[in-house]
Amino acid sequence: MIACLVCALAGVKLASWSPLTNTMRTILGVAVGASFTPAIVSQMGEMLASLALVPVFLLICGVLGYPFLRRVAGFDKATAFYAAMPGGLQDMLLFGEESGGDPRALSLLHATRILLIVSILPVLLWLVWDIDLTLPPGAPLSGVPVLELAAMAVAGLAGWGIAKRVGLIGASLLGPLILSAVLAFSGVITQRPPAEAIQLAQFFIGLVVGVKYTGITLTEIRRILTAGLGHGLVLGAVTFVFAELALHLGLAPPLEAILAFAPGGQAEMAVLAIVAGADVAYVIAHHVLRIVLVITCAPLVFRILR
Repeated sequence: MIACLVCALAGVKLASWSPLTNTMRTILGVAVGASFTPAIVSQMGEMLASLALVPVFLLICGVLGYPFLRRVAGFDKATAFYAAMPGGLQDMLLFGEESGGDPRALSLLHATRILLIVSILPVLLWLVWDIDLTLPPGAPLSGVPVLELAAMAVAGLAGWGIAKRVGLIGASLLGPLILSAVLAFSGVITQRPPAEAIQLAQFFIGLVVGVKYTGITLTEIRRILTAGLGHGLVLGAVTFVFAELALHLGLAPPLEAILAFAPGGQAEMAVLAIVAGADVAYVIAHHVLRIVLVITCAPLVFRILR
């Protein structure tokens, strides 16, 4: 990620290939879905109180983020609004452009948000909670039965295809997640994809974050990156408050609380949850709800406010 960022800032032309990056997301989808064992599913009801905090979290992110990006950073209304929404980058880019916003600024502002989270959060996990992030994220390839590997492959490809056909948000990740969760709950899958596959997905998803800065100019660096860093600090403060609230109310342990409310991308947060050894189902449930709420509600709220 950092290497691609440095190259992009140096003027090197980089691009990501969607079929490859989506394939990597299917691996993460299967890895997350495999965490939904019967024991985990039986505890899902306990998450409701914590999930109820997500809409409030999003509201405060918007109430604080929009004025900063509009009044302090000087972006137009559409750009400031959709950049303040911690939702999916592609969806916010689409909605923002349709509303007259600056697609280039939106892309860079959201990329900066994700860049900050996936750069700083692992360091905090290591320094504050002393979590070893160098452990393998799963069993080696040789330790996973061939039939389970085949079931995982089917869950990834079929889940992606079905979800894309029905128009599901984040189809390449959520489709495999849902189908592999069904297989995990029924006992067909008993472990995550092999460590080598998860590390490969982690590698390519890291590249994609840095590639988004391709073509950035000095003017954009001064204006957009500075605004993105400031907005990142605002989101970081809100994340800390809600993580503390979830911890104080006894809704989650510290690690799960901070990962659940850190507004990164679905794929990036899935990687962090898996590598950190967190309760992946708890963390991803919050991020799926966050993305769904932003995508369904943000356009409506913008029309009302306008």
